[in-house]
Amino acid sequence: MTAATHPEHNPWLDEATLADAPAATDANADNTPTQGGKTKAEREKIKLEKRLCREAGRAILDFNMIEEGDRIMVCMSGGKDSYTLLDILRKLQKRAPIRFELVAVNLDQKQPGFPEHVLPQYLESIGVEYHIENQDTYSVVKRVIPEGKTTCSLCSRLRRAILYSVADRLKCNKLALGHHRDDIVQTLMLNMFYGGRMKGMPPKLVSDDGKHMVIRPLCCVREQDIKRWAEYQEFPIIPCNLCGSQEGLQRVIVGDMLRDWEKKYPGRIESMFRAMGHIVTTHMMDPKLHDFANASTTGVATPDGDTAFDYDELPLVPSEEGADAAPKPKGLQVVKSKATA
Repeated sequence: MTAATHPEHNPWLDEATLADAPAATDANADNTPTQGGKTKAEREKIKLEKRLCREAGRAILDFNMIEEGDRIMVCMSGGKDSYTLLDILRKLQKRAPIRFELVAVNLDQKQPGFPEHVLPQYLESIGVEYHIENQDTYSVVKRVIPEGKTTCSLCSRLRRAILYSVADRLKCNKLALGHHRDDIVQTLMLNMFYGGRMKGMPPKLVSDDGKHMVIRPLCCVREQDIKRWAEYQEFPIIPCNLCGSQEGLQRVIVGDMLRDWEKKYPGRIESMFRAMGHIVTTHMMDPKLHDFANASTTGVATPDGDTAFDYDELPLVPSEEGADAAPKPKGLQVVKSKATA
């Protein structure tokens, strides 16, 4: 049975099959028992867990990420994203309509001061199969990349090659990465601003050698939800001192810009993310996607052929936020994020 066999009642998406989350502690929340005997913090945690599972389950369904008999290598960096990825996949594994295995893998790159005991202790405590791969890529990167230059490119190439090799040894046919919605939009903007191309992160891809499948089950999940879940679960976060601590990285700049936009105009990141799945190739400029050179009149109507003279009706927004913001015109349309609607 595949994941899409029963779309009307599918365990990947059915919130009724989710077990109630254990009690959460929140010093700032009202912990007085309320309806159902649960505190406000407990109810908020359950709602967040359901949303995370629902978004991940929908992505798995939409892009056919996980199939019967898969053995999936969950790449663990020690950051909030990978902890959340493993946690949500384990929750979905218990109620999925198919059977698949998970193996948590961490690449210990021998960064100075790296707490190598943290991940093994955590993975043993939750009873998941895991493997720690020890490779000194840190020394290689520091030797090759001049001081002050960005290390991300070389580091990622070395890490990718090693993880593919580990996947082969562990007989894993898929690799799961913890990239989320905000990562994907950031990558699109980075490629537009600095690379002169429109390219993001696909939810699913095949490696260049055709041997490995990479999936991103959290591709539809908001970063702020992952951050909140990591705080609820108190994951033992390990900071990256090799690249994450470098100031002024282009990704950091773009990330700050997007967060600023989101504060001023809620829903903007979600709108950009949706746009990546609704591309009208005839209205772009890539001759590899549309044969502009040989375009000719046919006398046959086409859905998009006459929209060049049409004005796309977009929602209006105030020029500023706050008490001094301009009054909203009558009939104002506001685009809201799915998660906040």
